[in-house]
Amino acid sequence: MQPAIKLNQSIDAQFRRYGPSYRWLVTLTGLLGSMSMVLSATMVNVAIPSIMGAFGVGQDLAQWAATAFLTTMVASQLLNSWMLESFGQRITFSLALVIFTAGALIGATSLNIEALIAGRVMQGFAAGLIQPLVLATVVAVFPPERRGMAVGVYGMGVTLAPSFGPFIGGLAIDAFSWRYIFLVPLPLVMAAFFMGLIFMPAKRFSWRLPTFNWLGYILVATALMCVMSAIGNGQRWGWTSVRTIMFFGTGAASAVFFILSQLKAKNPLLDVSLFGNLQFTSAMLIAFAFGMGNFATNYAIPVFVQTVQGFTPTQAGLVIVPAGLILVTLVPLSGRLADAVPSHYPLMTGCIIFAIAAFLLSGADVNTPYWTIAAFAMLSRGAIGIVMPNMGKVAMSAVKADKINQGAGTYNFIRQMGGAFGVNLTAVTIEMQTAHHADLLTATQTLDNSQSIQTLQQVSNLLAAGGIPEAALDSSALHYLGAIIYAQARTFGFQDSFVQICFAFIIAFFPAWFLGRAMNKK
Repeated sequence: MQPAIKLNQSIDAQFRRYGPSYRWLVTLTGLLGSMSMVLSATMVNVAIPSIMGAFGVGQDLAQWAATAFLTTMVASQLLNSWMLESFGQRITFSLALVIFTAGALIGATSLNIEALIAGRVMQGFAAGLIQPLVLATVVAVFPPERRGMAVGVYGMGVTLAPSFGPFIGGLAIDAFSWRYIFLVPLPLVMAAFFMGLIFMPAKRFSWRLPTFNWLGYILVATALMCVMSAIGNGQRWGWTSVRTIMFFGTGAASAVFFILSQLKAKNPLLDVSLFGNLQFTSAMLIAFAFGMGNFATNYAIPVFVQTVQGFTPTQAGLVIVPAGLILVTLVPLSGRLADAVPSHYPLMTGCIIFAIAAFLLSGADVNTPYWTIAAFAMLSRGAIGIVMPNMGKVAMSAVKADKINQGAGTYNFIRQMGGAFGVNLTAVTIEMQTAHHADLLTATQTLDNSQSIQTLQQVSNLLAAGGIPEAALDSSALHYLGAIIYAQARTFGFQDSFVQICFAFIIAFFPAWFLGRAMNKK
C-alpha cells in the first residue's frame, strides 16, 4: 500500500480545486471501479452451467472462469505498490479499468473456453491492482479521526457486491444469454474511468522507475498458476500423469524458492519474518480458511441450485442475496464486539457456526426447499460477519508499527489466495465425487435390482403409450435410468464438497484456539 504522505501534494491540489467534497468524490470514484470488479468476480458463478453447455466442457474446466480471475487477482496485488510508486493513482486506476474492459469484451465474444479464460485472467489482473489502490486512496484523503467511517463505507460497498453479483448475473442470463454477464459491469467501469481521470490523484511520470523484486514476483506467480492448474486439470490429465506431477513439482519448487528469496531480499514482496509471531500465523491460517469457505460456498450454492434443483440463473443468484444483507448488518456489530471481547472467542464461534452451516448444506438434495438453502447460506455469512473484524484486528495487532503495510498486504494476499484455492478444490471435488458415485451406483444396476427393473418397465410403458417405436423402448428407458443415476451422483458430489468445507472449518478451529493461548501469553 502506498504511504499517504507521498500523495499529499497531488491531494492538496485536488482539495483546492473541489473543496471538502473531494473526499467523497474520489471515494465514489474508487468504489465504482472496485464494485464493478467484485461484481464480475461473483457474477460468473451462476453462468458455470451455461458455460459448460456452450463449450461442451465439464465443471472442472468451466470453473476456471472463476478460478483464473481469483488466482490472477492474488498475484497482481503484489504489483500494486510498485505500480502506484511508478505511475501514480490516476494512471494505474485508468490502465486497470482499460485492461478489465478488454478482458470483458474477450469473454463476451469468446469462441472457446481458452479465450474465455484468457479474458478472465485480464480481468483478474486488473482487479488485483484496483482493490488495494482504492483502499489506500480512501485512507489518504480522510483525516485519522474519520478514516474508520470512510473505510466502513468502502467495506460495505465491497461486501454487498459479491452478494448481488450472482443475482444480477442471473437476470442477465435469463433475459439475454450468459455472454452478457461480462458486459453488465461495463457502465460502472466507464463511469469510474472518466471520474478517475478527474478525481484520482495524479503523479508526474518519470522514466526512472523504482526497483522491484521481479524474481520474487515471477516465482510466486509461477507457483500459483502451476499448483492451480494441476489441481484444476488433474481429473482430466490423470493425478499420476507426468504432466500433473510436473506442474505440482514446478509449483512446489517455485514456492520454496520464493520463500527463500524473500528471506534475503532487500525489498520483499512478502515479509516472511511476520510468520515468526504465533498470533499472526494463527490469524493467517484462519484467514486462509475463511477465504476458502467464503468463495467456495459463493461458488457452489448457485451451481447446486441450478444443476441439482433445476432453478433458473436468476433464482440461483437470489439465494445468496439474503446472506449478503445479513453479512453487511453483522460486520459493524461485530466490529463493536471486537473491542469488548477477546478476539479468539468470536473466531472460534465463527469457525463452529460455519462448520455447522456447511454440514447442513451437505444434507441438501433435489427436495430441499429453496429458502432452506438460503437460510443455510445466511448462517454461513453470519459466521463470516462475526469473524471478519476480529480476524483483521488480531492480524494487525500482532504486527509492529513499522510493518503495518507489510502485514496488511500479507493478510489480504493470504485471504484472497484461500478463496482461489477454495473455488478450485470445490469444483474438482464435485467432479471427482460425481464420477465416483456414478460408478458405484452403476455397479448396482443388475438383474437382481428389482427396483431398477420395475422403473425400466414403467418408463417403457409410458414411452409406448406416447407412441415411441418398440425398437427404441429399451434404449430410451436405459437412457432415462442413466440420467437418474447421474443426477443422484451429482447430488452426492455436491454433498461431499460441503462436507469438505465443514472439515476445513473444524481444522480452522484449532488455530483460533492457539490464538487465544498466544494472546494470553502476550
